[in-house]
Amino acid sequence: MTAKAIQIPSQTIGQDIRALRKARGLTLSDLAARVGRSVGWMSQAERDLSRPSIDELRLLAKVLEVNISLFFGQAAADESEQGRIVRKQARRQLGGGDGLVEELLSPDLTDDFEMFHSTFHPGAELKEFITRPTQEVGYLVSGRLKLFLGDDEFDLNPGDSFRIRGEPYRWVNPYKKEARAVWVIAPPVY
Repeated sequence: MTAKAIQIPSQTIGQDIRALRKARGLTLSDLAARVGRSVGWMSQAERDLSRPSIDELRLLAKVLEVNISLFFGQAAADESEQGRIVRKQARRQLGGGDGLVEELLSPDLTDDFEMFHSTFHPGAELKEFITRPTQEVGYLVSGRLKLFLGDDEFDLNPGDSFRIRGEPYRWVNPYKKEARAVWVIAPPVY
């Protein structure tokens, strides 16, 4: 049984696939081989000339190490706004779970950086340290958050900002109120 193509409400899925591929240092041939498709098919998908099936999107998400939700949730936008303006109700939610909700503030993933709005629910915690080959700058808009950078622990309050440069970090919101932050990450990781 072949996978059925579905309509996806986005003009940028191909651009997102291309940006993610490049951020991962993969060639078109590399990605095509990893998903078991031809270079021609991959090229057409990146140029939005063909739409991957849901099964193909699942495989692309796995290979590119992103949540499949990245490819969904884009509301239709005015033609003049596409790729330029992101309305609050049109933000793409990425990830989520474990008390963290991340929304993409950037119009797509084609820039040299990406911008996110993160909501850390009370009790949410990134339990294990992670290290990414990125530079990240964050600004705590509301609430409080504990940030661990290597061996150092920081209590962040509204208006505080921070930078992470390829070092191990984790966070926790041990407080009774949610915390909200805006992050800029370069190069894009989603």
